[in-house]
Amino acid sequence: MTARHLNNLVDGQFVDASSGDRIEVADPSTAGAVVGSVPSMSAADLGPVFDAAARGAKTWRAADGLARGAVLLAAARIMRERAEELRDTIVAELGKTRADAAGEVEKSAQFLEFYGGMGRDEFGGLLHDGREHTVAMRIVEPLGVVVLITPWNDPLLTPCRKLGPALISGNAVVIKPATVTPLIVLKLAEILHEAGLPAGVLGTVTGRGGEIGDALLEHEAVKAVSFTGSTEVGLGLQRQLAGRNIRIQTEMGGKNASVIMADADLDVAIPTVAAGAFGQAGQRCTATSRLLVQREVADRVRELLAERVRGLVVAPADGEGVTMGPVVDFRAQESIRAHVSRALEEGATVVARRELEGPAAAEGAFVEPTLLDISTEHEIWRAEVFGPVLGIVEFDTLDEAIDAVNDSAYGLSSSIFTTSLAASGEFVAAVDTGQVSVNQPTSGWDIHHPFGGFKDSGSGYKEQGRVGLEFYTRVKTAAIRTR
Repeated sequence: MTARHLNNLVDGQFVDASSGDRIEVADPSTAGAVVGSVPSMSAADLGPVFDAAARGAKTWRAADGLARGAVLLAAARIMRERAEELRDTIVAELGKTRADAAGEVEKSAQFLEFYGGMGRDEFGGLLHDGREHTVAMRIVEPLGVVVLITPWNDPLLTPCRKLGPALISGNAVVIKPATVTPLIVLKLAEILHEAGLPAGVLGTVTGRGGEIGDALLEHEAVKAVSFTGSTEVGLGLQRQLAGRNIRIQTEMGGKNASVIMADADLDVAIPTVAAGAFGQAGQRCTATSRLLVQREVADRVRELLAERVRGLVVAPADGEGVTMGPVVDFRAQESIRAHVSRALEEGATVVARRELEGPAAAEGAFVEPTLLDISTEHEIWRAEVFGPVLGIVEFDTLDEAIDAVNDSAYGLSSSIFTTSLAASGEFVAAVDTGQVSVNQPTSGWDIHHPFGGFKDSGSGYKEQGRVGLEFYTRVKTAAIRTR
């Protein structure tokens, strides 16, 4: 891919940082080949972004739902027209495989399409009133200016998941993408601008968090912050905003468990668990990282999963037939390998590991996909590794498995593989996770499914689906006496 040097969208114009400083974006499949750059904004650069957003919020609030929806639907169409360019950008700056990146582009377009269609839907309704000659109504309004802080692992999908409900509700948005994967968000801004989004309704901010993080939250126009990323940062944001009457939504970490019962169809369970654990190099908040297997089938499950691990094709993401690319950068590579080393020191054993070969062994931020036998006493049982590592623990009873699933500070996603309707019903009712699946992976939730975790995985506001609008709106009740 030709290196792209992109600028931020501010008040309808694409501009550089006032200092001219740039942040280089590197390809993790290589030793650091530069694939583009973005402005390194300072705190002083943010004032004009928010001033424009405050003006844009008034313009966009006055637009009706049909006009808002038309922009989102046009953006979805343009995304599909440029799908190959967007796919290649994700591959270059993140290292997703072409198949994963293409899937992300399509699903991102679906998010804009889904919420764009809501421009023709109801926003409010009539209410009964006990007083004579009085009609009451529920009016749904936008909040104003919202800040979106998005992660590197789904650098197009997560912004679209948030932008769709924020924009169709009539808000102006200031979005800060992750510093390591900013190019795709600036391309998305270009598309929304081309689709007809008025000046100021969307502003993009690129820069180093340590330099602009506080300023991103200080402007008086900010009414809400939606964040996706680590639990540590998310909880820090909650503390930072406490007492300021700024709404906050945090979608944070996960330590997701799948359960395989003795009666499970292994032809379904094995490829599904493998995809959930090693797809996207394990870099999904919903990735399967803990596997609980009923003792009667544990040896067979190990054998079949080991075959899957050894069959993974680990190589630069733009190659043909690649099933796993690199992790996001060398810091992540070091962290994931350290988690595995500590687990082995604590007594875990390797069931299977795909050793690196060729270009993956020579350069780039690649990690060996690894299947471990672990204990619930090991650190890796609870720590979010965020890489291609799956730990196996055996159990005897369903109650024991449910207790083990819930033995976590996180509560994002879980799944069970069984042919028993009774077991699946008990599991769904008892697990303490915001997402739960039967004979499906812990990952892969559709655009209209409410999404979000419990405990240290979330903050209460769900994303996606119709309920995704709730975070970005407020309700006004009006009563009118007619005579």
